Amino acid sequence: MSTLREVLEKQVRDGSVPGAVGLVARGRHVDVVAAGSAGTDDGTPMARDSLFRIASVTKPVTAAAVMMLVEDGRIALDDPVASWLPELAAPVVVRTPESPVDDVVPASRAITLLDLMTSRAGYGFPSDFSLPAVGLLFGELKQGSPLQSGVLPPDAWMEALSRIPLLSQPGREWLYNTCSDILGVLIARVAGQPLPEFFAERIFAPLGMSDTGFAVPAEKLGRFTALYRPTADGGLELIDTPAGQWSGMPDFPSGAGGLVSTVDDLYAFARMLLDEGTAGGKRLLTSASVRQMTTDHLTPAQREASGLFTEGQGWGFGGSVDIDRTAPWNVPGRYGWVGGTGTTAHIVPATGTAAIMLSQVELTGPTPPRPMRDFWQYAADA
Repeated sequence: MSTLREVLEKQVRDGSVPGAVGLVARGRHVDVVAAGSAGTDDGTPMARDSLFRIASVTKPVTAAAVMMLVEDGRIALDDPVASWLPELAAPVVVRTPESPVDDVVPASRAITLLDLMTSRAGYGFPSDFSLPAVGLLFGELKQGSPLQSGVLPPDAWMEALSRIPLLSQPGREWLYNTCSDILGVLIARVAGQPLPEFFAERIFAPLGMSDTGFAVPAEKLGRFTALYRPTADGGLELIDTPAGQWSGMPDFPSGAGGLVSTVDDLYAFARMLLDEGTAGGKRLLTSASVRQMTTDHLTPAQREASGLFTEGQGWGFGGSVDIDRTAPWNVPGRYGWVGGTGTTAHIVPATGTAAIMLSQVELTGPTPPRPMRDFWQYAADA
């Protein structure tokens, strides 16, 4: 059986990634390995405390923040969200998914917080990215890219969103990504403070996640990895440097994919979920909230329709939940998600295991690349 180091070093040797950091925890035993380099140019060794753009691995953090507000009594899962997001007070829906964006009907009911938490509000990506309403999400809201330049500030972003029709009626279909960005705006408005501040006060500080945030301060840029995109000839194209887009606070702190973190910080968050909402003797979430986050909320038909993104999986709050053993690494009840920058973080509550791998090569599509699948296979077999 391969070791974690062998799994990661193979990825570096074959040119899949310049470097990676992996963590596999079984109970309280934690194995961490850093392999390769932080970039292709200077040869800086990858380290356990290297910083990565974690992209959609942000989503579970956003879901946890919402559940804190629910526990505070500030909002409820069945509440219509228009009280805080008036831009969504009168949504319209395209008549059919293929319809032009001006061929619309009224929404059959209000959008609720539960719709957003389960990614079933009617906004987001289906398997067909060519649909007219999806094109507006890409064009007007800059959805779909792991980079954050050019995204409007939250209020302007919501105003732009209000002019885009839903792709399906609220509650009917699972659609990817956009709901988590809406949740980021909602958190800030319900809490009455910017999203980065709420995350820092309620999640990062209590968990000791001192390297996690929406920007990298100057004194930490030396630990920040570069970001690459695969090229057609098998090479890597640099798309963001350590001193690039995350060196300052973004105009739009993305609840869907804006965070930077380290493997140990993400493990602190994962450990809190495995410990049913507690960390260091403090309770951040009730065990009931953690169960809601890590339980599948989709119908069989909704799971079937979302297959491009979630084959063999359902969806909890902010992450997928394994339902079937579709692949060798699928473990029923496994919760977590992947990021478009080459990141992945999952827990298995039933066994107390966590598996996190951070790399810095952009995914070319929804299908996880071989290095990610190899890591999952190792974590499942270990």
